[in-house]
Amino acid sequence: MNTYQDKLSVLSELIAFARVDHQIKESEYDFLLSVANLLEIKKASLDTLLKEKASIKTPKTELKKIVQFHRLLLLMNVDQEQHKKEIEQLHNIGLWMGLRPSAIGQVLEIMHKYPNKIVPPQVLINIFKIHQN
Repeated sequence: MNTYQDKLSVLSELIAFARVDHQIKESEYDFLLSVANLLEIKKASLDTLLKEKASIKTPKTELKKIVQFHRLLLLMNVDQEQHKKEIEQLHNIGLWMGLRPSAIGQVLEIMHKYPNKIVPPQVLINIFKIHQN
């Protein structure tokens, strides 16, 4: 992560995605809070972002894009529910970030093979590496 604004952008994108189904569940908030803690963002700043809207920037490197896509995937599955609208939105965000459509599709397909649909980070990275060539 580069700047504080980049970190806020990461959280803003996660918040926007959590709102796809028009509500943020407690499990989703807890996930957002854990990401905020990892990014060294205070709870008060997270709560402000929930009320206001910060700008969302595309991560600069391929690895940062993959990490953000993984966070979004984890957020989608944290409440043990996947709505068609969430899956479509996650796919579109991946495309917007410039990730390969075939890799996005494969990740969304294989997530069902893992407990709680949590794709291990190395599996996810390997999928994107394979699709880069």
